[in-house]
Amino acid sequence: MSVDRSEFRQGWKVVAASALGIGTGLSPIPFYTTGVFVAPLSAEFGWGVDQIMFSLVIMTFGAMLVGPLAGMAADRFGVRRVVLVSVLLFGVTLAGFALSNGSLTLFYVNWMLMSALGAGTLPITWTRAVNNWFNTHRGLALGLSLLGTGLFGAMAKLYANYLIGVVGWRMAYVGLALLPLLLSLPVAYFLFRDVTDKGAVDAPVQVAHRGLTLRQALGTYRFWILAIAFVPIAFAVGGPIPNLEKILGSKGMDPQQAVQIASLIGPSVIAGRLIGGWLIDRFWAPAVAFVLLALPASACLLLTGDGVTTPSAVAAVLLIGFAAGVEYDILAFMVSRYYGMRAYGAIYGMMYGFFALGAGFGPFTFGRLFVTTGTYDSALLAGAIALLAGAALLLTMGRYPDPNSLPGDETQT
Repeated sequence: MSVDRSEFRQGWKVVAASALGIGTGLSPIPFYTTGVFVAPLSAEFGWGVDQIMFSLVIMTFGAMLVGPLAGMAADRFGVRRVVLVSVLLFGVTLAGFALSNGSLTLFYVNWMLMSALGAGTLPITWTRAVNNWFNTHRGLALGLSLLGTGLFGAMAKLYANYLIGVVGWRMAYVGLALLPLLLSLPVAYFLFRDVTDKGAVDAPVQVAHRGLTLRQALGTYRFWILAIAFVPIAFAVGGPIPNLEKILGSKGMDPQQAVQIASLIGPSVIAGRLIGGWLIDRFWAPAVAFVLLALPASACLLLTGDGVTTPSAVAAVLLIGFAAGVEYDILAFMVSRYYGMRAYGAIYGMMYGFFALGAGFGPFTFGRLFVTTGTYDSALLAGAIALLAGAALLLTMGRYPDPNSLPGDETQT
């Protein structure tokens, strides 16, 4: 118990700053709020839901291309520098959507700029520091750090919906941009430190220097299993979330009720973060992932057909949110356990690219199938199958390597 208390006593500031930074960053804010902007953007510019959701595909490619670079930069120049610059640029580019003039091309360009310049706000960077500060309770620390996605995902959805009704969609984008600029930027400046940064007192520096290089990781079968498994998982979990308002609306619910039910995604993400983090500290992470990611496949089935009731919709949203709360934690945890921390940013950045591939194409595919078929049912059925397949693949990962067997900085490739 003394070790556990010591870890949190030394690293709580990093966890708090990471929770706020991740929660107001590129990962949750655009993703959770895009569905709220569909109606006003469609009304003003005549864009279809699939055209608007394609913006998340643009963000996916930005994350795929720049995410690994952000991770490498964090490994080389220090995670704190990357975080501070990226939070500022993310806020500025997010506010830029207020200047949209009806050109889809310019709209997509701004999405690309935001995803590229804001890539340093992704969990790739923040979780590097958290993993370095924690060992015994690493899973729980990651879960607490990633709570921000659930807290701010739910809040941002309701906040954006409120601002749209009061000051219009343009100022709603500005209001969202103030979250990273006024909240996470100053907190990160004063509280966020990696173990190797100046001022990181009593930090376990040695843990940051052991592990595989990116080249070594790419040569292992586990890297490709993990990468491939998270494509369908991210597709199945990410596809419904931005479309939830439209999914529930297609089942006969009024817009206000749909937004209220969809906002339940936040508390369920929080539950997934905490429960998942606690479990992976005590049990083999791939087995935990299989159970917690396979079960929510039933959520997709609950939303199909014509008999969707309010209780079944609530249950489905809670299950989807729970899965969304588990996936980030488990991916970050397994990267650190299987590959160490030496090149964590680069390895997780590459892994996050595969994750982003599924998460980005999921919403667009869901929206496109709705436009072409008039229902989300086929997309939801595909999501259920994808969750089961991806979760099962993780069971082939094998045991964690002995941390002492991982090479140190002196090993060259």
